[in-house]
Amino acid sequence: MKAAFSASIALPHRPMLSHMRAFLIILDSLGIGAAPDAASYCDEGSNTIGHLAQAVGSLHLPTMEQLGLGRIPAMVPAGIPINGVSTSIEPIAAWGAMHELSVGKDSTTGHWEIAGIIMKDGFNVFDTFPAELIQELQIRTGRSIMGNKPATGPAIIEELASRHIEEGSWIVYTSADSVFQIAAHEEIIPTDELYAACAIARELCNKYRIGRVIARPFTGEIGNLKRTAHRRDFSYPLPAPTLLNRLCDAGINVTTIGKLGDIFNASGITQSIHVENNHDAQKTILSLAAERQHGLIFGNLIDFDMLYGHRRDCRGYAKALEAADPFIGKLLPHLGKDDILIITADHGNDPTFSGTDHTREFVPLLVYRPGIAGCSLGIRHGFCDVAQSLASFFSVAGMPNGVSFL
Repeated sequence: MKAAFSASIALPHRPMLSHMRAFLIILDSLGIGAAPDAASYCDEGSNTIGHLAQAVGSLHLPTMEQLGLGRIPAMVPAGIPINGVSTSIEPIAAWGAMHELSVGKDSTTGHWEIAGIIMKDGFNVFDTFPAELIQELQIRTGRSIMGNKPATGPAIIEELASRHIEEGSWIVYTSADSVFQIAAHEEIIPTDELYAACAIARELCNKYRIGRVIARPFTGEIGNLKRTAHRRDFSYPLPAPTLLNRLCDAGINVTTIGKLGDIFNASGITQSIHVENNHDAQKTILSLAAERQHGLIFGNLIDFDMLYGHRRDCRGYAKALEAADPFIGKLLPHLGKDDILIITADHGNDPTFSGTDHTREFVPLLVYRPGIAGCSLGIRHGFCDVAQSLASFFSVAGMPNGVSFL
């Protein structure tokens, strides 16, 4: 499918690069309709935000409505109007949709493509990890392993916690994504030891092309267990430099908020601010905006996916989305004529769909520059258009993939 370009956003006379700011915000898992290749992923008919709005009756998103969110479904094949979000308001931002080119529908693949890397060979997914991998991890960590099957975190922790507490074994599990997850009670195995085990697992998982190793610490007593905010992700090695590397090489600050420091293996990042929920990420982004932090401010709002999409919690997802809307409203007044705001997503996770997996979908694209009229950006053939556009914005060398919409 070729990209459809209705318009592009003008780049005015550039100030000193040191004063330029770009805010790139990922609404984690906010898909907006099944991608053309959704059938290959058994995701035909998925539509995260459209079905979410239907499930709860309507969504109240006045800021994103003003930016043009309501205009996007009409350009997506088989798009669904977003109940409660007007299609008739004249947007103050540019709007569009993006179709992923990489193989996969996981967080790492989506974020990497947004930063300019197209994964032609996807990560591998396992129902049960190879015996050699499990055996080597047991030998190198000195602890046995239980689990080794697909499961949701809360379910397998509840199932195996008693034995884990008694034996001190690792709880290992996976999902429909390419993830190797290790859970441990913080009072049984210190988090530093858990992180060290995950670092070993990351090394061992590379030859199997597993996308992420995730540390999943938890606390509490049997019957009242809960995962803590000390999660850490260990990503597959980056196969090529990203936009982040290109910016850093040019002396432009790159600040990440949320899990992005882990997703990009701290590569091409000036400052990584690790937070574990939407509230703290939003608070941090607003603080950086008020402080006139320059360069790229790249934030991920994780709760939509982690707490509500995977758990098929429509009401929780809707409340989180409606709580993020005023955050965006508070961010807009901090933006000057030399700033840009890009809002998008890394994949879908339709909370009304079967299973608990991500869904292969188009993602929304909203691009705001103060003083520049809104326009349609059409359907973008690749998330990498974001990286190419930001390379253009900061006047650094172009990326190998993508077409700038600036």
